[in-house]
Amino acid sequence: MALKMHPSLAVNVGDWIRTELVEPHGLKIKELAEHFGVSRQALSALLNGRAHLSADMAIRFEKAFGVKADTLMRMQVAWDMAQARTHEADLHVRSLVAA
Repeated sequence: MALKMHPSLAVNVGDWIRTELVEPHGLKIKELAEHFGVSRQALSALLNGRAHLSADMAIRFEKAFGVKADTLMRMQVAWDMAQARTHEADLHVRSLVAA
């Protein structure tokens, strides 16, 4: 049986990275984007919650800050599932297996 996490416990990984890693180190998005070899727009979208964390970007943060990419990706999946659960009742799908 799978445990259900309350949606309020999910954290937007981009927001977490911004507040816990980027801001405390006094980094600007432009300089971090250059360090990572990505566009400022892509990094800004992630840190402001407009884009999802990719595996490649998670590895960049792991290399730069030491936070495991796997942990960051689990945070992203937890956030995605919490968001999807908010409209779960709107998804009308019949079971294909006998209960």
